[in-house]
Amino acid sequence: MGLLLVALGLFIYLRYESQLNSQIDQDLRSRTGDVAALVRQADRGSLREAAHSALITDSPSSAQILTPAGRVFDASSPQLRRHRLLSGGELRRAVRGELIADESSSPGVDGPTRLLATPVQAKGRQVVVVVGTSLDDRDDALHSLLVILLIGGPAALLLASLVGYAATAAALRPVDAMRRRAAAISATERGERLPLPAARDELRRLAETLNGMLARLEAALERERRFVDDASHELRTPLALHKAELELALRYGESADELRASISSAADEVDRLIQLAEDLLVVARLEEGQMELQLRRVEVGPLLDSLRERFRSRAEQLGRGLSLDAADGLEIEGDRVRLERALTNLVDNALRHGGGEVRLWSQRRDGAVELHVSDHGRGMPSEFIDRAFERFSRPGPGRGGSGAGLGLAIVDAIARAHRGRAEATNLPDGGADVWIQIPAAQG
Repeated sequence: MGLLLVALGLFIYLRYESQLNSQIDQDLRSRTGDVAALVRQADRGSLREAAHSALITDSPSSAQILTPAGRVFDASSPQLRRHRLLSGGELRRAVRGELIADESSSPGVDGPTRLLATPVQAKGRQVVVVVGTSLDDRDDALHSLLVILLIGGPAALLLASLVGYAATAAALRPVDAMRRRAAAISATERGERLPLPAARDELRRLAETLNGMLARLEAALERERRFVDDASHELRTPLALHKAELELALRYGESADELRASISSAADEVDRLIQLAEDLLVVARLEEGQMELQLRRVEVGPLLDSLRERFRSRAEQLGRGLSLDAADGLEIEGDRVRLERALTNLVDNALRHGGGEVRLWSQRRDGAVELHVSDHGRGMPSEFIDRAFERFSRPGPGRGGSGAGLGLAIVDAIARAHRGRAEATNLPDGGADVWIQIPAAQG
């Protein structure tokens, strides 16, 4: 604002000075024109009389008529008849054309003077008409303007600063309110949000965006808390069993067979802990994007066929059928090892918790490939389907509630890592259908 006021004051001052100079020049040209007209009208014998009458005026300005050689032909006052208004260089320029010059002092005029010199042809004789006027009035007007600018400029700057400070403080008051609320929000307080300004402007949109971020962070923190609680609960049971087996072996293991049985049971619990730890690590890495995928073009048919061969003997032992119905020519871009892990979990769930024949099948839909695993058992409880892919979620006794509840969570994490998704539903004629949808390979 200070720079703006300085620039504005300078513009006003120079503009006002230019207008005053233009007005002075216009008056000088008018006076010069009157003198030149009288001089041109006189004959050669009465030239001096015409010049003298033209220079006689009530105006306080000074006037001279000079010859090209520099002699004063006539002047408006006796003092000016003795002293030439123009210097030698100025006179030479005036002979060639109109000349305007500012002098710090001039004979017969107090203070600075503005001179206008014009060449005139009078009856075959060339003279130079010089008219001058004092600049005291102009300088007084400029001085008055400068005083006004020097007083009014700082006053305007102070007023603008106070108004700007008040306006900025009022505009940033919602920001300060959000800052105070943000400083008071902690991880232990749930549901705390930043206050929304009344005006629907950029600050309100910023507050809404930050509140959305707080909601997402709160949801993520709640998921992590629940994950830690569930993981602690899942780890507590096998550790307690493991400790109990070891204590029984120490207290009551009198024979080698009893000790061997206790150690074997403890080893089973250790295997369960290892598998749980590996599953937790896989879910964490996949959700954080730290698990690198080796993307290759994968044919769906051979992928499902290898899965059927892997579970064939287990299905026969359970007296269950395992069929394959893969559409021809389907290909996806993915990590075969991770995809096999996801489908293995689906088939294992179907054999463990489902009933009837397990069917492996695929289809193409909306530019994506769906890999299905379905069975003909009792299906999933309807209230469980919406949270089937959450960590540590179990369907309950209706479909077998054993396990850590991480199998489907791993399936969902692998599907999302492949820019796809996992879904589940109950079939109309009984049984559950669980599948992953992966974008089809291009080209």
